[in-house]
Amino acid sequence: MKRRIAVLLLVPALGVLATVPGGTATAGESARPFKAADLKIEINATDGDAGLQIFLDDEAWKHITIVHPNGDVLVDVQASGVLTDYGLTELFSESSEPPFSQFPLPEFKRLFPEGDYVFLGTLIDGTKLRSAVPLTHDLPIGPVIVSPRPDSVLSPDGVTVRWLATPQRPGVDVTGYQVLVVAEDGSQTLSADLPASARELTVPPQYLRPGREYKVEVLAIETSGNQTLREVSFATR
Repeated sequence: MKRRIAVLLLVPALGVLATVPGGTATAGESARPFKAADLKIEINATDGDAGLQIFLDDEAWKHITIVHPNGDVLVDVQASGVLTDYGLTELFSESSEPPFSQFPLPEFKRLFPEGDYVFLGTLIDGTKLRSAVPLTHDLPIGPVIVSPRPDSVLSPDGVTVRWLATPQRPGVDVTGYQVLVVAEDGSQTLSADLPASARELTVPPQYLRPGREYKVEVLAIETSGNQTLREVSFATR
């Protein structure tokens, strides 16, 4: 589920990686870490698919590279034209999400193995950036949404999202939940970050409008940042 504008899609297409000589050339140079660099897996347990999400942020940069644990380059972004000296800052992107029937989860894991993915960057003032960002396969089992029921029609004054926690395999630790209530026409999004003990969220009546269709997503978030969601749709009277 894409909740930000994707600036750049990943270079690989189901296993095709580009190798760029010198992808780790800055390893011997003086570099500081990115202010923010993150890599995680999101599974949609309802649709049956997985995606790799990339996020980074820093002061104005002109070049970003992300290197796979095997040394191949996954992402290479070069500012050009008027942006060369003006720079970019935040970057979010997500891989494609083919269904597991076409690209099973074990193949996804082989394409994006556990390990450190190296984020390299150059700011417009020449400062070098380098962060080793770990990716794990600690994937939580998604919560079970018990309310609202799929395709139910509810009063906009009384919608409460409820879910059940699911047992996790050893080594997987759910540290919180995120609940999203999204208008199907894209005009509204309600987002709430909740602790691991939470099991419900009452939607403020002023958020919902009569005669509209909405989608609820509940995400279980693991210590690593990996997350698994389930979703249901409902409508208001």
